[in-house]
Amino acid sequence: MSDEKATELLDVLDLERIERNLYRGQNESRQGRLFGGQVLAQALAAADKTVREESEPLRPCHSLHGYFLRPGRHDLPVLYKVERIRDGRSFSTRRIVAIQNGEAIFSMDASFQLEEAGLHHQDEMPAYPDPDELEDDLDVAQRRGETKVASGWSLRSRPFEHRSVYPIGEEVRDDFRNPIWIRFRKQLPDNPSLHQYLLAYASDMGFVSTSMLPHRESVGRDRIQMASLDHALWFHQSFKADDWILYIKETTTAAHARGYNRGLFFDREGKLIASALQEGLMRVRE
Repeated sequence: MSDEKATELLDVLDLERIERNLYRGQNESRQGRLFGGQVLAQALAAADKTVREESEPLRPCHSLHGYFLRPGRHDLPVLYKVERIRDGRSFSTRRIVAIQNGEAIFSMDASFQLEEAGLHHQDEMPAYPDPDELEDDLDVAQRRGETKVASGWSLRSRPFEHRSVYPIGEEVRDDFRNPIWIRFRKQLPDNPSLHQYLLAYASDMGFVSTSMLPHRESVGRDRIQMASLDHALWFHQSFKADDWILYIKETTTAAHARGYNRGLFFDREGKLIASALQEGLMRVRE
């Protein structure tokens, strides 16, 4: 079933070109509102297609900044309108609006750069257990049952494997940080853009709820109205989404019914491949 979800996601990321600068995307089969990571990844795919039309050799995306404006509906396709802001000698800039039923549900700016050599430094990857030493979260959730894990979401089949460093359902070990190994469930072609789309999708998995880590013992999740407000992602190095990636999600502050989170992505060799930031609505219901 999980491989089927991976195949479905690849189909969803294969956008239909309707007109120059206009693309249509279908949705994953799921209940409730659209997953923000899907819209994020499709918006990146739409922008990338227009960059490929204008520029050779390849200009990978190096940063994107998006705002979630309205909840998306899973029963309607999403239209992606791309504005070609600039194509320079080294950089290309795009502005993307995702539309459903005539209204914008998401907007994003993305920048692409011709690969260049330059100076290099990075933070060291923290010492955590290797993914081979950990159990798949879905197996843990199925064994323990919904009452023993964070939510029914843990029991759903997903296109990515998840292996939490702090096993789900166990006693809290860190009130501000949640490290997890992720890997796409199917082998992928050597297409750097596709790997970026998939990491954009994965960057929104469980990200907004990271703000709840310091409050898990004091406020029930069913009392919190939570939704992503904005999302930023930077790609630092090339990577493979079908190999293990350590995603360290952490929260630094919450105030005024908003929680702020940041994420770091490392490959198994310790290379820092991407960074993410997100602010989310975090409203306590009376």
